[in-house]
Amino acid sequence: MEALAKMTSDELSKKISKGKYMLFFSATWCSDCSFIKPSMPEIEKEYTEYHFLAVDRDENIDLAADLSVFGIPSFIAFDDGKEVGRFVNKDRKTKKQVEEFIDGLAS
Repeated sequence: MEALAKMTSDELSKKISKGKYMLFFSATWCSDCSFIKPSMPEIEKEYTEYHFLAVDRDENIDLAADLSVFGIPSFIAFDDGKEVGRFVNKDRKTKKQVEEFIDGLAS
C-alpha cells in the first residue's frame, strides 16, 4: 500500500483524478487501526481495481479535517476524483465489514 505524503486537498485531488482510489486513514497510536492493518494486504489483493493509499491522520490532519474524517480507521473511495463512498467513523472495523463496504460500492 502506498503511503500518502503530507498534502493538501488540492494536491490530493490532482493525485486521484484518474482511476479508482481507496484512502485508508489511520494513526500509529490507534489500536482499532492496528486491528485492521494485518487484513489490508488481503483486502488489497481482493480489490485490485482500487489503488490503496495509506493516510497517516496525524501527518495529514488538515486533509482529514477537509474530508470530514474525525474517526479512524476510516475509508473513502474515489473514482476519477469523485467520492463514491465512505466508511468513516471511530469504530473498530473487521475485514468482513471493509469488504462489505467495498462490495457495496459496485451496486
